[in-house]
Amino acid sequence: MHLPIVAHPDYSFPFPAGHRFPMDKFGLLQQRMRELGILEQHNLFQPTPCSAAELSMAHCYHYIQRFSIDALSDQELRRMGLPWSEGLHQRTFLAPNGTLLTAELALKYGVACHLAGGTHHAHYDFGSGFCIFNDLAYAARQLIHSGKAKRILIFDCDVHQGDGTARILEDDPEVFTCSIHCEKNFPHRKAISDLDVGLEKGLGDGDYLKTVEETLLQVIEQAQPELVIYDAGVDVYANDPLGLLNITLDGIRARDKSVINTCLKLKIPIATVIGGGYDEDQIALAARHAIVIEEAAKLFV
Repeated sequence: MHLPIVAHPDYSFPFPAGHRFPMDKFGLLQQRMRELGILEQHNLFQPTPCSAAELSMAHCYHYIQRFSIDALSDQELRRMGLPWSEGLHQRTFLAPNGTLLTAELALKYGVACHLAGGTHHAHYDFGSGFCIFNDLAYAARQLIHSGKAKRILIFDCDVHQGDGTARILEDDPEVFTCSIHCEKNFPHRKAISDLDVGLEKGLGDGDYLKTVEETLLQVIEQAQPELVIYDAGVDVYANDPLGLLNITLDGIRARDKSVINTCLKLKIPIATVIGGGYDEDQIALAARHAIVIEEAAKLFV
């Protein structure tokens, strides 16, 4: 058995040229994983779409329904940041179950990777920052509700704070939310996670890696999780247009290797999602997102 990988061909779809969100990266990431021999047919797992009732575990049913029939207001669409289409509708109902499936596979095999996910700006009743439904909060609540896990840590290393995740789960004692992010970056109005670590602009590899490693050990001690859901956002990269940190490719690789290795050494299953990353060169961007899967494949037993 190779590393379990969750993906779907409909994660990428025809998207307006020049839009700031790099929708092609999901398909390019799948292609790269196949070229590297990490993704093959036997270790590919495809999610089925969520129902509105399932999504209501983490979201307002009325909001889900209005998004589904393209009934959001212009103001809501601007805040969401993505133009509505049938393609967007289809992928949006797939990806949350992709993260849930990844978490279930991690519980079974020790580690699993989702070639999407990390939509942490989606709130209970509105979308924001290119995020429509919050796959992290949804997956965590589904796992707790089903009894498949009793304690979950969401370890979010995207450069932007996971504000939607924090607010949806603020009254869920079974789920510990931790966000390590650039403080002077989107969202301007921060939420309160169980633990927030705000980083200064321009922070480099050394201090960043030390912070990630120390914080992970701290929150594992606090939360005693049976599962870690790891948001491996690559918008921490020095040249990411929405990042503001100064992390190299080697720094991203060292971070991902350290997080996965720490969890596996402590015998805590870990499910990874790709999080944010923004670049006009989407092939290079897909290569950055591939790092966490490459490191997971090396460590997978």
